[in-house]
Amino acid sequence: MSLVLKNVRLPLAHFVLEIDATMSARVTAIFGPSGAGKTSLLELIAGLRRPTSGSIHLSGTTLADFNTRSFVAPQNRAVGYVPQDGALFPHLSVRKNLRYGFDTRHARPAGLSFEHIVDVLEISPLIDRAIVTLSGGEKQRVALGRALLAAPKLLLLDEPLASLDAALKERLVPYLLRIRDEFTIPMIYVTHSPDEVVALCDDALILRSGKMEKRGRPVDLFEVSETPRYRLRD
Repeated sequence: MSLVLKNVRLPLAHFVLEIDATMSARVTAIFGPSGAGKTSLLELIAGLRRPTSGSIHLSGTTLADFNTRSFVAPQNRAVGYVPQDGALFPHLSVRKNLRYGFDTRHARPAGLSFEHIVDVLEISPLIDRAIVTLSGGEKQRVALGRALLAAPKLLLLDEPLASLDAALKERLVPYLLRIRDEFTIPMIYVTHSPDEVVALCDDALILRSGKMEKRGRPVDLFEVSETPRYRLRD
């Protein structure tokens, strides 16, 4: 997978988001403080926003090009997006949430079967429950499962652990590691947690006020600290 954002610009409230980067790692982190433009960047990739200049390409397919007025609708991008709140349907059961967007008419990779994803995320005991009865961590696992079952070419995760307490975060990280290691779907992982970047990601873009400030391997960008465990190097 190669995601190419070429001279992409998007005006936001307090600055202009400007990105010119190619992402091809297994998991790429978009790291930065709140309000840096991280979620807006994911929304551009997902097709929820249109760039005011530049182009976006996924594995040779043009998703958006301002000059040619090309724009692929979100549902046709083969991009899975898990927003911060998971965006589950509260009126549907876990099973029906998982089945949403799961098309059995087309050939799918063997590893992306309903049964395997339910097994990897350990959500079989939840399958017939209502969404409103789930804990925060359970909801996140269901949201991840629903995104994977759409067989995306790219998975976008917007701070999936941000709303969880420390204990729940520790319990959910192994599931994210299993997704990373068992499936061949590359991920763009938005976070402001240095620990998550080091634990999960192969490449990291440091975003500040809409600009890419630094880029590199997490082990080169972050150093051991006490609280949190890692911090961005000066």
